[in-house]
Amino acid sequence: MSLGELQQLAMLAVVRLGSGAYGAAIQDELANVASRRVSVATVYVTLVRLEERGLVRSKEERPPDGRGGRARRVFELTPSGWDALGEARATAERIWRGVVQP
Repeated sequence: MSLGELQQLAMLAVVRLGSGAYGAAIQDELANVASRRVSVATVYVTLVRLEERGLVRSKEERPPDGRGGRARRVFELTPSGWDALGEARATAERIWRGVVQP
């Protein structure tokens, strides 16, 4: 199962953020760590597509008592998501083997 660059980065951001992996936090992680600036809408579209493929799952978390606002949709990788990331990493490592900069 192949993954695009943004899909891989989004999945890695989900892993890095753990229980705090919601849209705006993922967007910040992509900007700050991967130097990839995308809209929060693009983040959600990517995550929904990954969820449709069974690579991530989400749940809605209600705001803590005393904090107003909307519920957050928090994402986590599925076992299939971990497998897909592992395959993507292995593929990149194989293609880089033997590459020498002139």
